[in-house]
Amino acid sequence: MTFFLAGRAKIPIARRMFASVFRPLLVVAAWTVASAAVATAATHKHQTESGSTAINPGAFRSAIVIDAATGQVVFKDRADVQSPPASVTKLMTFFIVEDKLHRGELKLDTPVTVTAVASHTGGSRVWLVDKEQITVEELLYALMVHSANDAAVALAIHISGSKEAFVDLMNLKARELGMHNTVYHSPHGLPPGRGQSPDLSTAQDLAILARKLIAETDILKYSATLHHDFRHQNGKVIKLDTHNHLLGVVPGCDGLKTGYYHEAGYSLVATVQRGGRRIIAVILGSPERSLRDTVTTQLIERGFAALPPLVAPDQPLTAAVGATPANAGAAVAVSHSVPIPAATVQPAAAPATADDANGPKLIPVDTESPSAVAGGAQEATVHVNIPATKK
Repeated sequence: MTFFLAGRAKIPIARRMFASVFRPLLVVAAWTVASAAVATAATHKHQTESGSTAINPGAFRSAIVIDAATGQVVFKDRADVQSPPASVTKLMTFFIVEDKLHRGELKLDTPVTVTAVASHTGGSRVWLVDKEQITVEELLYALMVHSANDAAVALAIHISGSKEAFVDLMNLKARELGMHNTVYHSPHGLPPGRGQSPDLSTAQDLAILARKLIAETDILKYSATLHHDFRHQNGKVIKLDTHNHLLGVVPGCDGLKTGYYHEAGYSLVATVQRGGRRIIAVILGSPERSLRDTVTTQLIERGFAALPPLVAPDQPLTAAVGATPANAGAAVAVSHSVPIPAATVQPAAAPATADDANGPKLIPVDTESPSAVAGGAQEATVHVNIPATKK
């Protein structure tokens, strides 16, 4: 239909009304559809290895969750992206000290003479005094509970003579552990000064380190401590409080280390043990502390939900292959189960790599029960994982 307006040429009013009213609505609708498509693509991109949708990827730069017993990854998102770990760097400092203790080169009651360099180290500290003597054990509590930078430097100089020489040991250990995307420039993780480079690592590398620390050191003795009275040589006591806000809040949490400075963001290597199972969760570069803690907690719960069922080593497996054992206990994780004739049962083959030295092993399974493996098999095996023996 066409109308005439006074003083103007003939204009198709209906077309003008459509253009002015409906075209903006179409633009908004198209934008909404496009946004939904982008969100769907992002969700698909950030699928976890356990098959569930990932946590908001904006909550961190790098993240991973692993089964501490097996090293199996149950979640990862940009796990190999480098980010400054900040004070999480102190996990490697702790490892070097523990290595010296294991070799007998140090004892927990060894006195460490504080240098001027250590006493003047800023950031989180226990206010060490030049020339005072503090035991290795006290400095380890300061390092892990209060993230004391002066304690890190005091230990580094005592062991290697200088911070630089100690950092060389840190990088050597990182190479030995297969932490290929990690480089250390300090024993404490403070922001780099002018002309210096930052410490860098990834969630994946730090998970490797955390697993090794839990298996081979007594780090949990320190990292699970909520409060500690740090005693100076002159008798002065400083009350230390943990920086890990998951301790005492998340059931089973007993470590490991937090980290923060502005450019690095908030980072956390956390570990939780429940019912004989242990999860390690790492996130780097979260924009807020509360977000870091919330997301880490969510990742921990997701990690436990993704773990395989358990079977007690002294109990027969009475469920069919692939099913959850009815008599599942809390001892070892079932990673695979296969029916095989009894005559073919052989001892487990040697692990393929050094990292698997304490990994999958084969154990015989009772199949006498009517509900046992079907198909005429007389014997079955399950792969179980036995954590490495601590030093």
